[in-house]
Parts: sequence; C-alpha cells; structure tokens
Amino acid sequence: MSIGEVINLLRDEFPDISVSKIRFLESQGLIDPDRTASGYRQFDRKDLARLRFILQQQRDHFLPLKVIKSKLTLWERGEEVDGGILEEPDGADDPGEPIDRETLLKRSGLTNAQLDQLAAAGLVRPVGDTDVYPPEAVVIATEARRLMEHGLEPRHLRTIKIATDRMSDLIIQLAQPLLKASNAEAKARARELLNDCSDSIRAISRALLALEVRQQIT
Repeated sequence: MSIGEVINLLRDEFPDISVSKIRFLESQGLIDPDRTASGYRQFDRKDLARLRFILQQQRDHFLPLKVIKSKLTLWERGEEVDGGILEEPDGADDPGEPIDRETLLKRSGLTNAQLDQLAAAGLVRPVGDTDVYPPEAVVIATEARRLMEHGLEPRHLRTIKIATDRMSDLIIQLAQPLLKASNAEAKARARELLNDCSDSIRAISRALLALEVRQQIT
C-alpha cells in the first residue's frame, strides 16, 4: 500500500491522520515502511496494524511517543497491552545531546535563512552565545518547517511560543515553593509535579485542538 492508501484506510477511525504525521512517526523510529526503487514508502498489513496501534495509544490514552515505543515491544510479541503507562527505561527523560547548527539544519531540512527567522521569532535559539542548540530544537525546527510548507511564516508561529510560555509560567508558579527548597526530596517532588502538569496540559491542548479541527470539517 502507498501512504495515500494507508491514510484512506485509517481516516474514518483517525480523522486527523496525515502524510506529515506518518512521516513524523517514521522519523521518530516508531514505524519503518519499505521503500520502492523510486523511494516511495510502501506499507504492508503489519505496518498498517502497527500504525493503528500507535494512533490508538495516542488518541485513547494520550501517551507520549517514548512510552508508546516501549509498549510496541510487547505488542510485537503479541502480549496484551493495557492503557497504563509502562515503567520507562533509564534515561527516558533525557532529551538527548545538544547539536550544532549544521546538524540541526540537516536533520530539520531548514535553510539558514529559515532557521534565523525561527530564532528571531523565539522558537529555536542556541544555548547562550554558542552555536550549539538544545536537543529539543530538532523537533521544533522540523515541525516548524512542515508548518511553513503549508503556508505559515515564522512570525505566525510565534503565537505557539507565546502560548507555551504562558503554560510554562502557570505550572512553574505551582511548583515554586518546592523549587525554592534546597533538599533533594523537594526537588524530586517539584520535578514530578512539573512533569505531571506538563503531561496534563499537553493532553488538554491536543484534545482541544482536535475538537476545534473536527468541528471545522464536520
């Protein structure tokens, strides 16, 4: 099956499925379809079932991709997978290593000018006065490029940064008393609180966005 045929088969169950979403899941290592001699993606029934499982976990349980990836191992073995979050492997909270500008451009597909525009909009910035970027910059830059391909400009994407800053300020204020404490236990509780609140805010944002989009197309 081509990527278009896969989308047609899944659209009724997952209305927000798109080419860019499938490409993103592939870039994150969750799916690995074959390629034709011309380089086009080619899916078989197993790929379709795997993709359906991933999308169900996102829709029904609002799980992050790193948790879904850990569940895929059980799914591949044919073991029962419930909706709970499995214990994550050591280092799961580690976002990765910082990267230089050249690597960021290569992985994201951005041009130098586009990266500079995103930096000016506050979305992607190097660490301090260096030419090194935080590991999260790869996802931000890649998804920003996809949005720009649909006609949005970096100045438009600044609204995402502003909304994120407001949500971040909200949960940081909630954890402020724990963050001010000097003992390790308080720091650990602050981290747990921030992570829990971040997951909840992401789930609400995703659900609200899906609701708004669905109302526009129904």
